[in-house]
Amino acid sequence: MDLRTEDVNYKKGLSTWQVQQRINDGLVNTPPDKVSKSNWDIVKDNVFTLFNFLNAMIGVALFLVGAYSNMVYLVIILINVLIGITQEIHAKNLVEKLTLIAADKAKVIRDSKEVEIAVEEIVQGDIMLLSMGDQISADATVVYNEMEVNESLLTGESDVIVKKVGDILYSGSYVVGGKAYAQVDKVGDQSFSSQLINEVKQYKRLHSELIDAIAKISRFTSFVIVPIGIILFVQAYFIRDTSMYLSIVNTAAALLGMLPKGLVLLIGISSATGVIKLSKKDVLVQDMHCMERFAHVDVLCLDKTGTITEGNMKVVDVKKFVDVDLDLIMANYVASADDNNATYTAMRQYFDKQTEEYIVNEKVPFSSERKWGSITFEEVGKISVGAPEKMELKTIPPTEVTVAQKEGYRVLLVTQDQLPIGMILLDDPIRANAQEAFAYFAKEGIDVRVISGDNPFTVANVAKRAGLVNYKAFVDLSKITDEDDLRGLAHTHKVFGRVSPKQKKILVNELQKEHTVAMTGDGVNDVLALREADCSIAMAEGNAASKQVAQLVLLDNDFSRLPIVLSEGRRIINNITKVSSIFFIKTIYSFILSILCILANISFPFIPMQITFIDLIIEGYPSFFMSFEPNDGKVEGSYLKKALSSALPFAIVIIINFVGLYLFQSDLNLSSDDLLSMMYLVLGYVSVMAVFKACQPFNPLRIFLFVSVAIGFSLGVFLFSHFLDASFVRVPLLLVLLVISACVLLIVHKRKWNERYQKSDIAVHQKN
Repeated sequence: MDLRTEDVNYKKGLSTWQVQQRINDGLVNTPPDKVSKSNWDIVKDNVFTLFNFLNAMIGVALFLVGAYSNMVYLVIILINVLIGITQEIHAKNLVEKLTLIAADKAKVIRDSKEVEIAVEEIVQGDIMLLSMGDQISADATVVYNEMEVNESLLTGESDVIVKKVGDILYSGSYVVGGKAYAQVDKVGDQSFSSQLINEVKQYKRLHSELIDAIAKISRFTSFVIVPIGIILFVQAYFIRDTSMYLSIVNTAAALLGMLPKGLVLLIGISSATGVIKLSKKDVLVQDMHCMERFAHVDVLCLDKTGTITEGNMKVVDVKKFVDVDLDLIMANYVASADDNNATYTAMRQYFDKQTEEYIVNEKVPFSSERKWGSITFEEVGKISVGAPEKMELKTIPPTEVTVAQKEGYRVLLVTQDQLPIGMILLDDPIRANAQEAFAYFAKEGIDVRVISGDNPFTVANVAKRAGLVNYKAFVDLSKITDEDDLRGLAHTHKVFGRVSPKQKKILVNELQKEHTVAMTGDGVNDVLALREADCSIAMAEGNAASKQVAQLVLLDNDFSRLPIVLSEGRRIINNITKVSSIFFIKTIYSFILSILCILANISFPFIPMQITFIDLIIEGYPSFFMSFEPNDGKVEGSYLKKALSSALPFAIVIIINFVGLYLFQSDLNLSSDDLLSMMYLVLGYVSVMAVFKACQPFNPLRIFLFVSVAIGFSLGVFLFSHFLDASFVRVPLLLVLLVISACVLLIVHKRKWNERYQKSDIAVHQKN
């Protein structure tokens, strides 16, 4: 049965029996499931990864043979997992505090009595009593009286809408004037706002270039690590008759070298540092890798109300046309008026000095449908305030009225006995730093689009005052019905008005074909587009669903914070890219050396403890400090390609040294232990050369890091030679090998630099 047509007396409401019957039938206003990840999802996503699985399996093998000291690397994995879980759960809990339902109570009529209940206890068919300031908690139909409603969180339109008997009310909107009774039509998942939210219930995993690169390495490794590991172990244990302990330890070292453990931890720490920095700037990061994604953004879609503007109506100017005390007249008017919408709140804040109190003879309240209101005072006659085009006037208003309207201001004309005496200009002011932010985005090559459910002319004027260059390229999407036309407009226009939620989603999808797109929003009408965007940003004062689906939440509702996010994202990517070559050297040489060991039927020359020592001293230590340096240059090129190509020469030099030492072992009079020690020292010092390259151009910090790495590795080998199974032998030979290696790397590095210079020079000439 359609309960909208059920004959329920609004004064009596539902009976206790009827309420219970609807509860039994499941017709209760159960809120939609949260669209954010659960704690279990967060733990699962951080723990159960291919990278962690491969490292864990190697750890199990080492544990079974009692090689406990070689399991130290697992601490790195554990720290990285804990960082990810802790950060995400903290952000989730903070968002849930921010997104408590504003209207947690509702007034309903039951058994002829007015009662206050929790919004989740509303049942279908309930009669709600709604008055100014109430949030509508369920879709309903007005059954008695009329009121004014703001649906901006649902539609994006800031205009007040008059709702009369028979009109539909949507959950999530607010009553801004009047008082009425409404019968609940739809509850829970059936409501309009829930239908929108249902489309984004499944959490969308954010793509991170850095994490995706690690995933690619892990996937490649997963294909080769098992067969390589099996062959190395079989050769060692069954063919060369090596002990089980050494067979497992040497095989584990080969496999661990292919997995960039330290790099994963460095990415986690660097991102977590960004999260902490941004939290101090009132930016809540829900997914710590979204900063890195934002660094790639080249199109930013902004909402108008509450994003570019402050979201609060204010009186910006008052002009009088005749010689009257307009301030005194309006002070009496707003003090005597019973209206309490946003416009009147703004006027009360402005006209706050009532030096003389007038006597009121008659009042006509303001109506959003009529667009004007009036009060007749004994001292000055009938004063009317309202939209110029809706008022009865004895003379034509001055041209200033039309000019102000064209500039995008909300204009209220003030008349005395139907004669214009002045006008009040109201505006939702743009945020203080909006122009500066727009200029920054333009300088950084980020194309801004303004997408709003509001009037396109109003949106264009807001964009103009905020500093958007192409503000004149605006379009009213309420007139666009063909999806192909809409997709075409996405590339030719900058300002979009009267945009529906689905149209916002289509615009974002279309722009993503050629760009990386970020989207801001604060309402239910934004959630579809927010979920589709490459990086989504919500306002703290916005709807709960928008905050749950977004990756960033601006706690002070100020979009001018976004340049800080961009800077942090660029710092993470640029610095990680700079130091990644140090980590990928081990990945490359471990893979190549493992193949060579299989072909030659020899054991892998290192043990996990040796690899872990290089991870800490040569890779982790300098990279950790360098990752914090400011570096907000534009991100260019593919991260993985740049990192691997930079690491490859060092890995090749290491392999050449290993092969040379092995082939000429007898000629050099090297014992087996001396050979392994020499190989380890060559590995360490060539890796130190990679640190030297990464530290360029040098500054005091980088000089200190390079020198301390070189000294630290040398002292470590000297002091802990027993644990590392390595010692300094044949120093002259070591120096010869390192000098040759340095010369080879210098030649390769210089050739790459020349190629880069030539490309840059050609590009400059072509541009000129």
